[in-house]
Amino acid sequence: MSGTTAGARRSTLVLVVATVVALGATACGGTTKNSATGNTGNGTTTVTKADPNAPTKKDLTVAFLPKQVNNPYFTTADNGGKKAVETLGSTYKEVGTSSGTDTAGQVSYVNTLTQQQADAIAVSAQDPGALCTALKQAMKNGVSVVTYDSDTNKDCRQLFVSPASAEDLGRTQVQLLAKQIGGKGEIAILSAAQTATNQNTWIEFMKDELTKPAYKNIKLVKIAYGDDDAQKSFQQTQGLLQEHPNLKGIISPTTVGIKAAAQYLSGSKYKGNVKLTGLGTPNDMRAYIKNGTVEAFELWDPATLGALAAHAAIALESGQITGTEGETLNAGPLGTYTIGKDNTLSPGNPTVFNNTNIDKYNF
Repeated sequence: MSGTTAGARRSTLVLVVATVVALGATACGGTTKNSATGNTGNGTTTVTKADPNAPTKKDLTVAFLPKQVNNPYFTTADNGGKKAVETLGSTYKEVGTSSGTDTAGQVSYVNTLTQQQADAIAVSAQDPGALCTALKQAMKNGVSVVTYDSDTNKDCRQLFVSPASAEDLGRTQVQLLAKQIGGKGEIAILSAAQTATNQNTWIEFMKDELTKPAYKNIKLVKIAYGDDDAQKSFQQTQGLLQEHPNLKGIISPTTVGIKAAAQYLSGSKYKGNVKLTGLGTPNDMRAYIKNGTVEAFELWDPATLGALAAHAAIALESGQITGTEGETLNAGPLGTYTIGKDNTLSPGNPTVFNNTNIDKYNF
């Protein structure tokens, strides 16, 4: 492992376990290994350098910690990660909470994985800062840390695998809805948790897109939060329409939210009159496309996202990359990727799904 041998990691495990609970109550601190020069969270540096030709390590344990287990989106993403991990000769495991807002639960799982000597963790963060202390302690103990789908603060991980360009995702969702409502009317956003990093980033780009002259007749009247809970998202959709009877459209940049909103709209007088778009899976949304509730929505392939996170985690652990901008990741059948700004890489642009192509996809 970069900067820490397996033997050294085991010899320091008792000390790490004893201190990790106390660390969880402090501000984000500790040592990270998140750049080619080994910049650390406490201002010191150690020399680390990527070797693209280093052999791929096998028999590693790579743990996936999704934002929410048993969520169809994350099931698909993590299964993609599982396939990649096992193809590369290592062991996959998935842990996580059933709630999309249980940040304390995510912290607990990170601490447990550190104690269990996992070699790498791929995590979709419920909150950008809540995991920092635990993740920094994991990295200090030699665990490679990748975030996927939803990021932490950038000094709390080595690499973020972004679903697609955050800017593209934010702007294209506005563009899709604007086209559907004829460029005018009141709209709302139905998000997940109020602290979700990815949601908030996309929403900022949505707001910026709406400042353009092309959208002068569109007004964003409210942002609601369903916490990636189906029942709450359903109720929030109902509340939006009661509070804003002139609402023309809703953007829901969350797979749970868009499905719940579509379910409500499909059984109401608003079906076909209030437009809905956002991020969803084809299998969740197929029926609502077919019955006219939804015209079009978008998403990337979550299985590819999970697989890319797995390749990145193992490449970090093998010393082939350090997560620094400009480095190249060889992700096997997925292709070759260049790490961009803020130690981020992405599998590519989202796909727009509608009645003409949705039956071609099964996830």
